[in-house]
Amino acid sequence: MKILFVLTSHDKLGNTGKKTGFWVEEFATPYYALLDKGAFITIATPKGGAAPIDPSSDSPDAATEATNRYNKDAVAKEAIANTRKISDMNPDDFDAVFYPGGHGPLWDLANDTTSIALIEKFNNQEKPIAFVCHAPAALKDVKNTDGTPLVIGKKVTGFTNTEEEAVGLTNVVPFLVEDMLSKNGGIYSKKQDWAAYAIQDKNLITGQNPASSGLVAEKLLDSLK
Repeated sequence: MKILFVLTSHDKLGNTGKKTGFWVEEFATPYYALLDKGAFITIATPKGGAAPIDPSSDSPDAATEATNRYNKDAVAKEAIANTRKISDMNPDDFDAVFYPGGHGPLWDLANDTTSIALIEKFNNQEKPIAFVCHAPAALKDVKNTDGTPLVIGKKVTGFTNTEEEAVGLTNVVPFLVEDMLSKNGGIYSKKQDWAAYAIQDKNLITGQNPASSGLVAEKLLDSLK
């Protein structure tokens, strides 16, 4: 099993003066779930090099068993500090792709033409494509071969409008994940705020929030069996 993880390179939270990036838990939980099952994982970002960690996700109240393991894992930390460039990645070399969230993807992966083309190729090859929390933002401009939005008519989830409101960033983010998925024709569903929820429609797997990253990893593993 060879799996590509795609992380954001974006570290500025709009015009707030605060930092953002990827959410550690949404990387760590699936990373170890897949690694422990023998997966070979490659990590890539738009710019290559160090992937920025959202400081809020690195705080003690956001800690989980997986994040604690990551904090002691020199190999994983080295991989995050030295990511490959998406432009150097070939979907033919991988069995699946996974996008962890954090607010960063709203600014870069949503508009990154290389990432868009990468997802389209994985999808055309009918390989699993998985996204959690804010990472479905990367699907915004991804198309099917007929030019329609990839999510049209597909069951999807992602960070909810009310969850964005709860963290006080509704007016900071460039768009709301829930609204974008619905506008693009996705059949959007959700559970209550912060509940674990993931949904699969053929090869497309999406999770609602950080608590859903383990469920996304499970569905991804099942798809690869």
